[in-house]
Amino acid sequence: MTKMKLSFFNPPTDKGSIMTHSEEEDGAERDQQQPLILERVEKETAQSWQSVVSHRLKKHCVCTSKKAKSKILGFVPILRWLPRYQLREWLLGDAMSGLIVGILLVPQSIAYSLLASQDPIYGLYTSFFTSIIYAIFGTSRHISAGVFGVLCLLVGQVVDRELALAGYLTGSGGGIGGNDSAVLLADLGTGTVGVGCDKSCYAIAVGATLTFTAGVYQVLMGIFQVGFVSVYLSDSLLSGFATGASLTIFTSQFKYLLGLKIPRPQGWFVLFKTWYSLLANLANTNVCDLVTSLVCLLILIPVKELNNRFKAKLKAPIPFELFVVIIATLASHFGHFNTDYGSDVAGDIPTGFLPPQLPMWTLIPNVAVDAFSIAIVGFAITVSLSEMFAKKHGYTVDANQEMYAIGLCNILPSFFRCFTSSAALTKTLVKESTGCQTQVSGLVSALVLLLVLLVIAPLFYSLQKCVLAVIILVNLRGALRKFLDIPGMWRVNRVDAAIWLTTMATSALVNTELGLLVGVLVSALSVLGRTQQARVLELGRAPTREHYEDLSSYRGLRTHPDVAVFRYGAPIYYANQSMFKKSLYKCVGLDPVKEKTQLMKFKKKNKRQQEEVAGVPNMKSESDGKEEGATVTLMLHKKPRSLRGVVIDCSSVLFLDTAGVNALKDVRKDYAELRIKVVLAQCNTSVLDSLERGGYDGGEGTILFFTIADAVAYVQSLSAPNGDYGGK
Repeated sequence: MTKMKLSFFNPPTDKGSIMTHSEEEDGAERDQQQPLILERVEKETAQSWQSVVSHRLKKHCVCTSKKAKSKILGFVPILRWLPRYQLREWLLGDAMSGLIVGILLVPQSIAYSLLASQDPIYGLYTSFFTSIIYAIFGTSRHISAGVFGVLCLLVGQVVDRELALAGYLTGSGGGIGGNDSAVLLADLGTGTVGVGCDKSCYAIAVGATLTFTAGVYQVLMGIFQVGFVSVYLSDSLLSGFATGASLTIFTSQFKYLLGLKIPRPQGWFVLFKTWYSLLANLANTNVCDLVTSLVCLLILIPVKELNNRFKAKLKAPIPFELFVVIIATLASHFGHFNTDYGSDVAGDIPTGFLPPQLPMWTLIPNVAVDAFSIAIVGFAITVSLSEMFAKKHGYTVDANQEMYAIGLCNILPSFFRCFTSSAALTKTLVKESTGCQTQVSGLVSALVLLLVLLVIAPLFYSLQKCVLAVIILVNLRGALRKFLDIPGMWRVNRVDAAIWLTTMATSALVNTELGLLVGVLVSALSVLGRTQQARVLELGRAPTREHYEDLSSYRGLRTHPDVAVFRYGAPIYYANQSMFKKSLYKCVGLDPVKEKTQLMKFKKKNKRQQEEVAGVPNMKSESDGKEEGATVTLMLHKKPRSLRGVVIDCSSVLFLDTAGVNALKDVRKDYAELRIKVVLAQCNTSVLDSLERGGYDGGEGTILFFTIADAVAYVQSLSAPNGDYGGK
């Protein structure tokens, strides 16, 4: 194959032009020089797959002491930074931030257990174990890992579905209903099916199995180094998904505010089903729960706003949530709200830790698909937050190590009846604002939670669930405020706003997991659509220098009378190659395919006319002359443009596939039949490689140009062809 060459073309000096003395000297010197040719460096011959595999095995399987130490320190980052811990400078900030976050975690962990359809103690377990494990394996210094509302909602939906399938939601009370329901009970000590478990322990068995499966997915993604998948989840997609899920969470908590005992709807359109159930059971509202909810809302909303307004002046946010929980618990206990008014309370919260248990292996096939979406959401949220704070504070995080960290935060706690966790934005912001320096603050938070688990937890027996629902609703204010940003998002970027709206609406109105999938598809289609909507633009030359820009965007640009310059602002590949050709032909004003078709029709018509008027010798030549002029007029519907060549600026073409190379070959061939030269300029090396592999030169030694000016000069230097498509 003939090697392609890039060249600077040195055009001959126009003798009729006026030049200064220095310009004449420069022109004479250029005339004496040959055109500068640059040849591509030939790449090394590709190695066989056997040698590649052998090299990879040697690289990854050969173990040295230095490599082993690097791997261990990379997998357990705390071993790298803890020996260098600056005790005097960092301990006070870490201790303060850890203490504040630990205090905030207590009411929130208990509250978010409601979303996950778990007993309150399991939310405390989750926050405790996650804080320790992330401090050991995480690479972010500021992330607060623990319970997160969106993941708790996803877990709760799966738990309720499995409870319904097992018959736990059809009987009376908290036991099992339906025929042969006893065989559905789980022996949580062995992970096998047997008798001896009520609704509560079956729920945590489902939650723990789901959490274990999600953690396995995340660790596997870390092993296979697929941390890059987070870049495909854009900020607008994640924000829309979180806002849509927040609407579902907001709706799901109203039954606790009203004291209604209604099951959580399953399937699609949960939002509408929930509101229908609420309105249908409105007459059964518990007045005690309603009054308590209103009082807590009237207290928490203003004080949380004050916290936000004066957060710059406060060294730490005031834990009003904890104060409300304590006061509400005391009021419920001494007011006998549970016994006298039927208010639903947290119930018995044991101290200490339960023995570890295996996941329920038989449930893994049922929750495998749900676990995958939960794994992706948890990882994406954790990585996006860790990268955001790392960039803000000037350090780096490892996306794959974050995958390991959050995966282990799910796998290991799942044996202690915990549910899925990830990084949480609100607590991370509090942690950063209170002077956090390292993950020692996470260990301090774990000590606070340990104190609660060992001593204080039983004191929350009389805490009303409606108070926990109020805490959840108040913490959703930030997500729900995103609706106020919609006009601004639309003005900045309509595509991102459309992705946000589509993801949010699908997550809230149809199905939470489906919203994530739809958001990913819409994001991918938006990128594909942008390449589909790209158009060929005609360029003009700036008056004072050799610079070319879009004629429709700038004033004062000049065009060449016999050379047209065009730019295509997208890759040329199988999905848009047809659109590229159509757009180019339309912009040039001459479709060579249609032109040739019309020429053939006129030739056939002319042949018939010659047969009818045989004996008139000059008819053929006269008809041929009209034939070409008529064809151009028919196609253009305006005065035909006299062209010697077309220059295609490829600076915006990132890559070509086989279809793209063939499209360029077709364009060059079609215009060549009309005696119009097509040349390419400013191709990047990827495009050059694709052209060479695709045989674009066809053995003709095609010259590609570094600059548009060189390409234009080359085309102008060619002798003007005869005919209506050439010069004058």
